[in-house]
Amino acid sequence: MAQAPLVLEGDLPEGGPDFLVLPFEVPEGTLEIEVRHQSLTPDNIIDFGVRDPARFRGWGGGNGEPAVVGVSAASRSYLTGPLPAGTWGVDLGKAKIVTHPGRYHVEVTLRTAPTLPPQPERRPYQESPALETGARWYAGDLHVHSRESGDAKPTIDEVATFARGRGLDFVELSEHNTVSQLDFLGDVQPRHPKLLLLPGVEFTTYNGHANGIGATGYVDHHFGVEGASLDAAMAAFAAQGAVVSINHPVLDLGNNCIGCAWKQALPKAQLSGVEIGTGGWDKTGLLFTRQAIAWWDRLLAQGLHVTPLGGSDDHSGGTGTGAFDSPIGSATTLVWADELSASAIIDGIRKGRTVVKLQGPGDPMAELTSGEARVGDTLHATKATLQAVVTGGTGAKVRWVSNGTAEEAVAVTADPFTVSRDVDAPAAGEDRWRVEVLVDDQPRTVTGHLWISQPQADPPKGCGCASGGGGLAALLALLGALVRHRGRQVSR
Repeated sequence: MAQAPLVLEGDLPEGGPDFLVLPFEVPEGTLEIEVRHQSLTPDNIIDFGVRDPARFRGWGGGNGEPAVVGVSAASRSYLTGPLPAGTWGVDLGKAKIVTHPGRYHVEVTLRTAPTLPPQPERRPYQESPALETGARWYAGDLHVHSRESGDAKPTIDEVATFARGRGLDFVELSEHNTVSQLDFLGDVQPRHPKLLLLPGVEFTTYNGHANGIGATGYVDHHFGVEGASLDAAMAAFAAQGAVVSINHPVLDLGNNCIGCAWKQALPKAQLSGVEIGTGGWDKTGLLFTRQAIAWWDRLLAQGLHVTPLGGSDDHSGGTGTGAFDSPIGSATTLVWADELSASAIIDGIRKGRTVVKLQGPGDPMAELTSGEARVGDTLHATKATLQAVVTGGTGAKVRWVSNGTAEEAVAVTADPFTVSRDVDAPAAGEDRWRVEVLVDDQPRTVTGHLWISQPQADPPKGCGCASGGGGLAALLALLGALVRHRGRQVSR
């Protein structure tokens, strides 16, 4: 049984927050709620979602179909669970308001009998055991959408099948402002034993998109409503153990990609990464990739140890053929991790152990080291020798980049091909070094950085360190234990 729809219609207030909550009452005994929504002004785009008296129940954004929330089933982008009596809300977002006032029309139907069949495949998310053990470079895509994002089409199975077909080890399902995809991972993951499904969310605002890599709970994006803010969101991601990256920071396409370019304050204290490559369609790098790398370099120049990342932003399960479609794996992020698990991949990103292949998994690989140190590490030494090994790059070029300034590239004439560079630590502060592999004179592969700074001060007198070999070993152990928030500190 269902009552007559409750109609909520009116004008969005001009100015003020980008979001408006329309309250409605849900009585005891309700087993399913359907929300239909439309903008009454064709030029405008109004996003919508649903909340119950205590928690978020889903965000469909611009989903064309109604939102249905039930006890044991829900439409895509929405969460199942008990339907508590009390004041619920329809969240409206001012995605694009060209004609004022922005008029909306919402119909809410309350049912005592569900219309959706149960979804027994839904279950609470639990991290999968490691699919593979052993430290190596694991290849993945950190920006993929399934149908749980309102503007995407593929099932999670379709995403996983295509990704594994390209040789990837993991994909992050970064849905727009929802974590409904996590309900299905326990069912889908066993069917793909070689491809890790990584939790996450694309934190989509109208002034920039961030990536909460590893996020397993909804983070409130309704800025200006009930205390929601960028600072509160960053704290919520940190509380979940997620790492935060900025997606496509310079992708300014106006109303063709609402809010895609980052145009708000940067959460520098919480920022772990920047997506320097988004989609393999920018093959020359002339449109956005080189700008994104320059944007990343400007952050690094401020002293931030920010990890380079890449993702496809695929919405079609690899089947899209439009000008801005990009198959899963374009770009590909290589992460040095101890095993193929969500925790290990996230830890590798947090430590800065990444290499980005801007076009896909078939691009050349470059591995940058200095002795035992890897990308993400800081060398405390007056001088050091850096080494980069390029594989799969015959015919390409390779160059060193120091503090954002590129040196002359040299031809890659063998496979593998090794280049070395002796570097001195600056008198104060730190220098950063990375390697780029160029194809057709455009960056195709970009490593993370090795940093170098002067040796740290000796430990204070009276530390109890013995002299001789034992004292030296103790000193090295002490210096090795001084870990910063990015990577290891390597003393020489």
